[in-house]
Amino acid sequence: MERVAEAVPDSNDQALQHFLTNSPRDEQLVVEQVAYDTNELLGGRKNSCLLLDESGLPKKGKKSVGVSRQWCGQLGKTENCQVGVFSTLCCGENYAPVGFRLYLPQCWVDDEDRCKEAGIPDESIEFFTKPELAVQLVIEARMLGVEFEWISADSFYGKDTAFLRMLDLMDETFMADVAKDQTIYLEDPDPTVPEPRSKRGRKPSKLKAQCEPIRVDKWVEQQPATRWKRTRVRHTTKGKLRVKILHQRVWLWDGEESNAHCWHLVVRRDPNGDLKYSLSNAPASTSYRRLSYMQAQRYWIERNFQEAKNQCGMGEYQARKWKSWHHHMAMVIMAMLFMLEQRMLFKDDYPLLSCFDIVRILNFLLPRRATTLEEVIRQLEERHRRRQASIDYAYHKQMIADLSKSVVNF
Repeated sequence: MERVAEAVPDSNDQALQHFLTNSPRDEQLVVEQVAYDTNELLGGRKNSCLLLDESGLPKKGKKSVGVSRQWCGQLGKTENCQVGVFSTLCCGENYAPVGFRLYLPQCWVDDEDRCKEAGIPDESIEFFTKPELAVQLVIEARMLGVEFEWISADSFYGKDTAFLRMLDLMDETFMADVAKDQTIYLEDPDPTVPEPRSKRGRKPSKLKAQCEPIRVDKWVEQQPATRWKRTRVRHTTKGKLRVKILHQRVWLWDGEESNAHCWHLVVRRDPNGDLKYSLSNAPASTSYRRLSYMQAQRYWIERNFQEAKNQCGMGEYQARKWKSWHHHMAMVIMAMLFMLEQRMLFKDDYPLLSCFDIVRILNFLLPRRATTLEEVIRQLEERHRRRQASIDYAYHKQMIADLSKSVVNF
């Protein structure tokens, strides 16, 4: 906040912090407006899809709401961070986030005092898994009138059979990545309770598949080269991305449901030999070309996070409390909508216009504090005053603690 106030005319960091943390404004109104405007630009088209994914935001200390040692994709390891689940509306090469949820680990939900200190409303102190938060985002998007043809998610969500079944029950078409050890059935397993072998003992009660499953990677190894089909999935800066696709209708059964699901298995082999496995409940008549296009659209969620963090401050904030985190993310998705609008507005003149370009232009056009020597010295003195006040406070706090110990020992 101090760095922002040093650049923005007629502002101070205390007012900015109040705007972020204590202002009574309702961030949900911003989310609703962003969803409406984004849908006007990208929704209701053949290639409109909703991308679901999480993003880890590294943080230090224990005070920031939802912070915990957990997997952080940005760092590629388990680290102290906050995790948000985000929904992004995408159509072709255009995209913008339309919703978000902060993930609260179980250790937070179990600590009511910690939640109260972070300003979490009583109704929000409840544990939800990340796939459950993703389902909430799908429901919210539909309620706000966001129109999309299918939902895309990575293997973290694809391995959650309850998540896929829920989308299927909601009549949502999905394309979800899965891991190589995902098991499939090549024919209907026809779950049935076996007949008892004898009159003695308890009768069988659990359903049993009538055929054996197989891992997707093992099945792929058994397929002849002639089954792979070449197709183009999108344009890139290095030419058309041509891949090989293996497509098969397969059955999925979780071991509990009375019926198995017959879905599409889509396996993609990239030019470098990497394999990607995905499941989809798209109509049976959907062509492998269409399925391969749907699978490839997940690429844009990574671009979305990259631009939001690098250009729109998604991961750079001083927000410890529940309201401040949500206020900040609402402003981030509003900024990302602005970026989308500018790219689409100037597409004919500047087809390669990026968020980085737009920020550079804004840095030139937006008013800034005069960089006079007097202003530089004033800012320097203010920084030093704050640092000294912080040092004095630490020493004072330490002195009080020492005196307390002396009294107790006496």
